[in-house]
Formats: sequence, structure tokens, C-alpha cells
Amino acid sequence: MPEILVLYYSRHGALRDMASQIARGIERAGAQARVRTVPEVSPLSEATAPAIPADGPPYATLDDLRECIGLALGSPTRFGNMAAPLKYFLDGTSPLWLSGALVGKPAAVFTSTASLHGGQETTLTSMMLPLLHHGMLITGLPYTEAELMRTTSGGTPYGASHVAGVNNDRALSDDEAKLCRALGRRLAETALALAQARRPQG
Repeated sequence: MPEILVLYYSRHGALRDMASQIARGIERAGAQARVRTVPEVSPLSEATAPAIPADGPPYATLDDLRECIGLALGSPTRFGNMAAPLKYFLDGTSPLWLSGALVGKPAAVFTSTASLHGGQETTLTSMMLPLLHHGMLITGLPYTEAELMRTTSGGTPYGASHVAGVNNDRALSDDEAKLCRALGRRLAETALALAQARRPQG
């Protein structure tokens, strides 16, 4: 079954929960979700993390990006930008850029912030920039998703979002969860259609 990579960094669990909802949307559309994360970045250059995390999904590799037909990329906001661990991973994708391995693949982005106006949209667009350099096709959330018009928490046309609260203790609202699933479904439908179009006709 064609796979879509759901790649995220989560410090307090909100992005992990969003990734789970996005994976549900992907699988409802008929694709398989391959869920991956990235390790922390240490200020000490000699510090290393185990090759396999103690819990949660495995760490992503370049092969995950190369093998999957689409990408959902998620990060909490750090002063209106993506978090350093995710940026560090993306900075290491030059081999894929040189080979054009991601050109034409669809991608979507998602984020979580502590406050309602905590930089959700700038964080989402910051994640789009390296994907555009890779030649990926960005999919967002259209306003035909009813939750986008009525949400009082997260939700943007640029991608799914969540307001976690200053103590990171707010669970996903129903609207936020539905928009995550909608983003996953739309990404998977787009990826499957593009993959079918590229398939040699017999």
C-alpha cells in the first residue's frame, strides 16, 4: 500500500496527538501512514542520542522521505518558526534535493502553539519554505471544511493547528481533530491521484 510520511517533533505531546489524527485521515483515504519523529538537538556537539527512541515512533531517515508518496510535516512554534530539531533534520536533506527525489510529491504542514496568536501561521509557512525548495506541492485546508469557519481554537487554511495553552494541557478540540483528519485525507487523496497519474499506462 502506498505510504505517506507523517514526520513531526513534539515536546509535550500535542504534535504527537495531531500526527495520530492526521494518520487516521490518511488511512481513511486508502493510504498507509508511516509515522516518524526526530531527536532533540543538543547544544553540546559531542552529545548523541540512541539510534532508537525509548518510546514513540522511530526517528526519520532520508529513506522515509524518498520512499513515501507524500509528507505531513509538524512542529511546535518557536518564536513563530519551526523548532530546531525539525529544522536540523531538514538541513540534512541536501542529497534528496540534489537528486530531485521529492519533486512533485504533495506535502502538508501542522503546528501547535501555547496561545491563540502564538505564531501558528508563520510557523506553518516556515515549514513550507524548505519543502518548496524541494519542489514539493503544498496542500492546505480549503474553506469547504466547515470547521475552519467555526473554530475558536486552532485551524488555518495553511494547515492544521492547535492551541495547547500556556501549560500545554489543552487536548485537541473536536474542530482541531476534525481538521487534522481532513488534512490527512486531502494529502492522501492528492498523493494517490498523482501517483496514479505517473503510473505507466499498460
